[in-house]
Parts: sequence; C-alpha cells; structure tokens
Amino acid sequence: MRIVKEHEERRNEILNIAQALFVTKGFTKTTINDILQAIGIAKGTFYHYFKSKEEVLDAIIERIIQADVVKAQHIAANPALSAVDKLFAILLAQAPQQGDEKEQLIEHFHQPDNAEMHQKSLVQAVIHLSPVLTEVIQQGIKEKIFNTDYPQETVEFLLVSAQVMFDDGFFQWQPEEMQQRAVAFVQLMERALGAKNGSFKKMLTILLKQS
Repeated sequence: MRIVKEHEERRNEILNIAQALFVTKGFTKTTINDILQAIGIAKGTFYHYFKSKEEVLDAIIERIIQADVVKAQHIAANPALSAVDKLFAILLAQAPQQGDEKEQLIEHFHQPDNAEMHQKSLVQAVIHLSPVLTEVIQQGIKEKIFNTDYPQETVEFLLVSAQVMFDDGFFQWQPEEMQQRAVAFVQLMERALGAKNGSFKKMLTILLKQS
C-alpha cells in the first residue's frame, strides 16, 4: 500500500535524509538516487519538491540558519535588555552546544567533500542574521553606546570576518594565536561600532568558547 504523506511532512523527510547523507557521505558524493533509495520514493516525487540536489542543500542550510535567526529575534525583541546585552546574548545563542545537531554539522562542514555546504552556510548566516543584529546596533546608537553611520554594513563586515577568522575549517590557530586574534577582533568591533574601549570585554570569553 502506497503511503501518502502531507506535503510538509514529506518535504522535511527528504531534507532530514539528505542532511544525514550529506554529513556522512559528503555533499559531492551523495547522489539523488542515494536519497531516493534511503527514503523509498520515486524520482518524480523528489522532483515535485526539489529541482536538484543543490536546491535540497539550500533548503537544509536555510532551515539551520532560520533556527538561529528565531533565537536572535527573540533576544532582540526583549525590551529589558540593553544593546550590548542583546549583542552578547545573540552571539552566545549562536554557539553550538556540545553534542547537538549544529555542532555535528559544523564538524562535518570542515570535511573537503562538504566545502560547498560550509560556504553556503556562512553566506546564509550573514544574509539572515545581519538584519537582526543591525536592529540591535541601531538601538545602541539611540542609547548613545554605539556611533556609526553604517550599522548594517558594519555588522556584515564583522560577521564575515568573524565567520572566517574563527572557523577551524579555514585556519588552525594555536591557542596563543587564537587569543591574540580574539583580542584584536574585540578591539576592531569597538572601533568599528564607535563604542568605548572595554565595552566588549565579555566578547573575549564568547569568542574563545566558540573557537
């Protein structure tokens, strides 16, 4: 008997299976047939939801990033927090927890076969998180904590630099090298946002914990 599933349920099933295969086998080595066989569906059913393997990858990355965005939006909407407190809380919320799905994905992103997944995840994180962080910076400007004429662009530059410099998939810094770059990045953030020296002292702990 053919099992008929609701549209969103079937779509998520395809994403879940594809994500598991991309992580274990690598994106480039995983074929659409691999996905079909793992789920037990016809090729026509797959193409009803996705046009290509690349489109599946985009959907997986979007789903991961969207979960982070929801956390960030919740923090940004808290009227009881200052801009600096929101910034710290959002960065802490983005950090993967030991043993969770996000940590496992990030670990596999660093494998050569998953380079495309890795690159797309970094780009999507910048695109979707920067608007939320921009709102926080704009709040900081109103609170006279920050002073910049380009809040969104500044956030984008900071996100890109942090994503690359502190990613083990790009650089394998020694502990002392990592600490030096964390100190430099915090100072860079303060100057880029027009904040007082020492405003982001807590940021060092966050950066070193994420690295």
